[in-house]
Amino acid sequence: MSEHETSGAGAFKAMIMAAGLGTRLHPLTGRTAKPMVPILNRPVMEHMLRLLHRHGVREVVANLHYHPERVREYFGDGSGFGVDLRYNVERELLGTAGGVGAFRSYLGEETFVVVSGDGLTDIDLTAFVAAHRASGGVVTMAVKRVVDPSLYGVVVHDDDGRIMGFQEKPAPGEALSDLCNCGIYAFEPAIFDDVPEGAVVDWAKDVFPVLLARGTPMFAWPLETYWNDVGNIEQYRLSNFDALLGRVRLEVPGREIRPGVWVGEGTEVAADARLKPPVLLGAGCLVESGAELVGPLIVGDGCVIERGAVLEGVINWDGVRAGRGARLVGSILGRHVVVHHEAVVHEGAVLGDRSDVAAGASVPVGARWGPLSEVGGEARESG
Repeated sequence: MSEHETSGAGAFKAMIMAAGLGTRLHPLTGRTAKPMVPILNRPVMEHMLRLLHRHGVREVVANLHYHPERVREYFGDGSGFGVDLRYNVERELLGTAGGVGAFRSYLGEETFVVVSGDGLTDIDLTAFVAAHRASGGVVTMAVKRVVDPSLYGVVVHDDDGRIMGFQEKPAPGEALSDLCNCGIYAFEPAIFDDVPEGAVVDWAKDVFPVLLARGTPMFAWPLETYWNDVGNIEQYRLSNFDALLGRVRLEVPGREIRPGVWVGEGTEVAADARLKPPVLLGAGCLVESGAELVGPLIVGDGCVIERGAVLEGVINWDGVRAGRGARLVGSILGRHVVVHHEAVVHEGAVLGDRSDVAAGASVPVGARWGPLSEVGGEARESG
């Protein structure tokens, strides 16, 4: 049994924060809840559920808000993932702490963990909770050293790991620390004493400053393994390719037909198609003669890459069709996007679900098109 698995000794309950709107991931989240955006062709929340399961967690709750029905349809009661999964749909967002507070009767009996439904990590949760229990604190938060602290909430602690202060997205050059809050917490039930029932409450703005002023013990736990906030388009791209390159411990779906090339069930690849790893092709895909796929590259289920098409460094969600002689470079395409023959989608372009790129069209570098867009021969970025 590896350090990333547990028999369930010292098991704990967990909550997944899954109510975010994902506005910085638009247009990918135009029709998709943020926890459902795929990493390696699986929802990012699924990777978190699998991580929890590996560490002996069998009882999980999640708060939902945006497209909650799609999350519930996919995960159901959690039995398919080895857990008992329950939900609370927030008609109005309750805040990061208020969302947890809604589950106080379920979570409030022993140590529990709160994790982000849109974070990608292979944190050793067993070691994290053990350190929390040993500290005697009410709160332990995972922290990660980052290059640019101005993008995150910064944590300041003493030599014993006790938290002494916070900064929320400090201006460049003014950060007191390069440790960011990863949004992964271990709590004792006493935390609910400072979370008013039914109120809109935020950890960083409302709860942690009160605990700090009162002298309530809170501790930081340095995370030495992988963590990334899948919060914007660039971080989403990076997370996918980090996972494909093995920089975070995730299970790559499909069968590895040769080093660095994975294909799902029922996928057909023409004998003369050229695949330069790392490449992940989902289930039920078709790669026609003369197509060229240059990794790192991820293609979802049911995609078609027609004769002579070239895909380089792209992420295509399920059902994307790249027409004959089309060229896609460094782009991200939502579900069921069609790129007709000889069209070009340039670096950094992002197209929402069911968009249609006309034959011969050129989608400019960095363009953003919402779901159901029709991109003609003189494509310009949608408003």
